[in-house]
Amino acid sequence: MDADTARLLLAPETLALIDRLPPYDSIEPLAFGSRLRAEGLDGRLVAAVLTQAELRSRARGKLGEFAVGMLFTREGLEQATRLSVAGRHARRYASAGCTRVADLTAGLGVDAMALAALGLAVMAFELDEATALLADHNLRHWDDAVVVHADSMATVRRVDGMDAVFADPARRTGRGRRHDPRDYSPALDDVLALRDQFPALGVKVGPGIPHDAIPASTTDAPVEAQWVSVDGDVVEAGLWCGPLARTHGHSALVVRGSDAHELAADPIPGEVGPLGEYLYEPDGAVIRAGLVGPLGARLDARLVDPTIAYLTADAPHPTPFAHGYRVLEAMPYSTQRLAKALRERGVGRVEIKKRGIDVTPERLRPQLKLRGTEAATVVLTRIAGRHTALLVEPLDR
Repeated sequence: MDADTARLLLAPETLALIDRLPPYDSIEPLAFGSRLRAEGLDGRLVAAVLTQAELRSRARGKLGEFAVGMLFTREGLEQATRLSVAGRHARRYASAGCTRVADLTAGLGVDAMALAALGLAVMAFELDEATALLADHNLRHWDDAVVVHADSMATVRRVDGMDAVFADPARRTGRGRRHDPRDYSPALDDVLALRDQFPALGVKVGPGIPHDAIPASTTDAPVEAQWVSVDGDVVEAGLWCGPLARTHGHSALVVRGSDAHELAADPIPGEVGPLGEYLYEPDGAVIRAGLVGPLGARLDARLVDPTIAYLTADAPHPTPFAHGYRVLEAMPYSTQRLAKALRERGVGRVEIKKRGIDVTPERLRPQLKLRGTEAATVVLTRIAGRHTALLVEPLDR
């Protein structure tokens, strides 16, 4: 989006039109757009308004009712923090005693909104003019949230009164995601260099960040690297420095609905042992954080293979950090052997999970030629280096 389009959206009559639109999923965009143009509206305006209706509809999954009244770009919405997670970011700053936060990469302003909602003053920098205009609109309800159209990395050290920094560097280009932290915009090392002036520094990073790109945590300069999953999806990782770090090393935050649980430990390898009666599939945040070994120790469980992130135990151990299953049957894997076992159980519907084995569930399913009425869960993996099929049933958690 260019700045002229952003200004067009910010016109009072345009905002009023967007607010009057019916829900996006209840209209046919081409026909509705034609109707608006027939009423005399400019084609560019119609396209911009319908895009906002679509993006508001999509944004509800991340932002809930806060999406109503906000303005978006596609790229900004893609990178925007989920509001439930942004609220947890903000509480870190408030709990650490921070009062004035510089948001180096405001985007559409979601993290700045969460900070301002807790009473913190926010100076939100945004390099792109159009995005800065939209962020200013989105932050209009908070007097202590100011949007600055500027290069934060060239400016923030000269701003008086800031006692903390937050950054969410861009990790996407027209060619896709940037996985190397040196390719972030701004680069991760450049953001972390600000710790000499702002010890309370937090950075949102991609969940695939290499562990060797995370600065070491020391007594004088603690760093917590936390991976976050929401309802089973790993949505981000964050580096929390100085007073924002609640633990040294790595942690995993698992959010399901309104419940949230944290696991913090030093990444250590897990012990490997024989398959037991129970199988545990660790949450993706636990895996990304390198905490499968510590979780196994907590569950009195062992790895099924040194290279596979499945745990096994001889007794059930309810946990929010893994999905648990009772193992009904284990067999060396082959399509024919698995199909026979499922037919004998009258299975017609199967959920296929796989890890460490080159199988495509969508291709395997029709090859099984299932006819029964029962449902089953199959886990395809390596156990002690051998391809294995497990028939399992989920445990109630």
